[in-house]
Amino acid sequence: MTVEHDVKDLSLATGGRYRINWAEQEMPVLRAIRERFEREQPLKGMRIAACLHVTTETANLMRTLQAGGAEVVLCASNPLSTQDDVAASLVAHDEIPVYAIKGEDNPTYYDHIKAALDLRPQITMDDGADLVSTIHKTRRELIDDVVGGTEETTTGVIRLRAMAREGQLAFPVIAINDSDTKHLFDNRYGTGQSTIDGIVRATNILLAGRTVVVAGYGWCSRGIASRARGMGANVIVTEIDPLRALEAVMDGFRVMPMLEAAPIGDIFITATGDINVIDVPHFAAMKHGAIVCNSGHFNVEINLNGLSEMTKEEPRLVRPFVEEYVVNGGKAIYVLGEGRLINLAAAEGHPASVMDMSFANQALGAEYMIRNAASLTPNVYTIPQDIDREIARLKLEAMGVAIDKLTPEQEHYLNQWEEGT
Repeated sequence: MTVEHDVKDLSLATGGRYRINWAEQEMPVLRAIRERFEREQPLKGMRIAACLHVTTETANLMRTLQAGGAEVVLCASNPLSTQDDVAASLVAHDEIPVYAIKGEDNPTYYDHIKAALDLRPQITMDDGADLVSTIHKTRRELIDDVVGGTEETTTGVIRLRAMAREGQLAFPVIAINDSDTKHLFDNRYGTGQSTIDGIVRATNILLAGRTVVVAGYGWCSRGIASRARGMGANVIVTEIDPLRALEAVMDGFRVMPMLEAAPIGDIFITATGDINVIDVPHFAAMKHGAIVCNSGHFNVEINLNGLSEMTKEEPRLVRPFVEEYVVNGGKAIYVLGEGRLINLAAAEGHPASVMDMSFANQALGAEYMIRNAASLTPNVYTIPQDIDREIARLKLEAMGVAIDKLTPEQEHYLNQWEEGT
């Protein structure tokens, strides 16, 4: 009997299973957690609703939670990030309810969130805080059931901290993004590689010799800037934070305001988490043929409404995920992936190897929340450092990398104050 679902096509399930298993080979840490979860059943009887990108890596997380005894349901955290064969496989082979179709419209997207919340979850697992915000806005009858939640991404953590500051957050949430084994690796290496992958797949352009403008210099943007430079691009960074701007300068990048970069850039990439980072004045200053895309979570970083108002005709789809906007009497500006996450709209998202650590944090974060929720007040928390370090240790072990250990003498030296020079 097939569980309730809304996916594109269940006949895609076999291909999805092959790809899920392929990703699992690159996720040894999560696999080790899954084996322990099967034995210990730490999530037994818990209802978990997850609003995440529906990818092969996410599928392995869902199977891990299910192995731990949880009843799980999954919906998409972005309308363009679903891999339809993966969604079909989870329904057909794992009997996990999935509500996600690549390219779904906004009403369908929110209908899917509502369907996931009908499970009356005790744990929420978000990538962008849409489950938590929906519960607080329109499904407040669910609050008493919720033990706590986890949040995957920077944008979601920003929203949750705003809720906590205003006294609106009704239950504790763990900021998975704040774990070192998440943001230092997923955000930097994962976003860096997958963003470039998405741009190249969508456009087939040569990056060498092009001027790439990267908005922001947080961990995601650092990865993007580094990988673009590695491909031979001339990279400009824009920032609003003087410390991050100074870091970008010291890392060898040109730093300037977006308005100064606009007429110079060939490719523009946003990854800031804020609204209208590329706005009407920037579009007006751009050269013919400029390419604009976003790697931040929501499609608000590029002011597409403003760009549409500058054009006389509807944008034209010239390649899959490439829309041509004609402005100022003939100048073309190309927007990739409807301004949504280009690494998931036009590519496959982060490689499984780096998501191994991110989703290890999610699985262990859910376990930690269940064990400790009674002592946590409604706020945003970070996973304890010992769990973070254990994930790093397991990853190194899986990679065959050994490291030194402190000798008793060294430990003593680091824990005293008498000895000096």
